[in-house]
Amino acid sequence: MAQVTFKNNPVTLVGNEVKVGEKAPDFTVLANDLSPVTLKDSEGKVRLFSVVPSLDTGVCDAQTRRFNEEVVALGDGVAFYTISVDLPFAQKRWCAAAGLEGVHTVSDHKELSFGKAYGVYMEELRLLARSVFVIDKEGTVTYVEYVSEGTSHPDYDAAIEAVKALI
Repeated sequence: MAQVTFKNNPVTLVGNEVKVGEKAPDFTVLANDLSPVTLKDSEGKVRLFSVVPSLDTGVCDAQTRRFNEEVVALGDGVAFYTISVDLPFAQKRWCAAAGLEGVHTVSDHKELSFGKAYGVYMEELRLLARSVFVIDKEGTVTYVEYVSEGTSHPDYDAAIEAVKALI
């Protein structure tokens, strides 16, 4: 399992670590209107899953804005989701306040389905560990980053290059 800390304290990640070359695990999360979202919903597109502990923090806000800006420029062939355990209502409020169009925030609050399937559920905090996953059109994982310190930024450039390589 990936080893991560949050505010320099070790945390226990629950679930299976996802590795490059594996089939992406399925999951069920909730959209802002409370409708279910699964891996199949983005089938046929390159997918970027940006996982954050909470949109209401500076690094998570910056991560979501940066990936949104980069992915929107790449066109409709890329599905971009920011995944957190924030309630769907809070995510919707954040999107409105941020003034971002095209960003899809989804909540793993209900079942922690994504967190457990991708090995990013931090048991001690009931939050998701900061991470990034790129999935190709066929559903194979092509890029993974489990950010070692939860308050640090991911490698934006490497993740975007991984997406561009699939377009």
